[in-house]
Amino acid sequence: MSDNDPELKTVEGESPAFQTLDWHEGDMPYSQEFGDHFYCRTDGRLECGHVFLSGNGLPERWETMSPAGDGFRIGELGFGTGLNFCETWRQWKLTRKPGTHLHFTSFELYPMKRDEIERALSRWPEIDAERQALVAAWPDDPTGHVMLELDDQTHLTVVCGAALDGVTAAEPDFDAWFLDGFAPSRNPAMWSPELMQALFDRTRPGGGFATYAAAGFVRRNLGAAGFIVERRSGFAGKREMLCGTRPNLSSAVD
Repeated sequence: MSDNDPELKTVEGESPAFQTLDWHEGDMPYSQEFGDHFYCRTDGRLECGHVFLSGNGLPERWETMSPAGDGFRIGELGFGTGLNFCETWRQWKLTRKPGTHLHFTSFELYPMKRDEIERALSRWPEIDAERQALVAAWPDDPTGHVMLELDDQTHLTVVCGAALDGVTAAEPDFDAWFLDGFAPSRNPAMWSPELMQALFDRTRPGGGFATYAAAGFVRRNLGAAGFIVERRSGFAGKREMLCGTRPNLSSAVD
């Protein structure tokens, strides 16, 4: 393995059951367990840019990072196909400064198999390089913590298991969150008050979140946890999405 090849390390852990997938339009996965698609049927890659990246002020925030070793940590609820990671990695490579680092940590109850990830991501030639690298590094049996060094400035960790358990055990150093679980009506546990509070508690002051979801109870749970919540126009005709920040310590005192 050369210095530029993805490095794969795994930590022992309990393996969750794989979910059952249907495939719509050839390469669009649909979860039978949750009765939902994994991403917007209009264009999931563009949705990532509109909702998760722009909603967290990215890539603009990366442009202010110091090349003296600054790091940026993204947390994601629901790794799914890896689409959000691949699009984020693509944009990160276009923006990053030498000496800076991105750590992308995703929490996934049902990790997909290698061939399923490859099939689902094959519709986007824009992320072909990222897809190939992710698929090449993905383990046969993803369990515990899947840890991938995808290049010298990009680290991916996928925590396999229940989101609340994984987030609760994480370090409190997240700069941004992508809240991309299945729809709240399909998977309410992914949007619970307990999980939203755990997210807030592990977010740096000034950090924040973005999500396609705009359900009232999701907005209330995020606000009750302590985030300043903002409504924005959603993607592809969706009326609203949500984003928000954890107040800086000085703002909280004021």
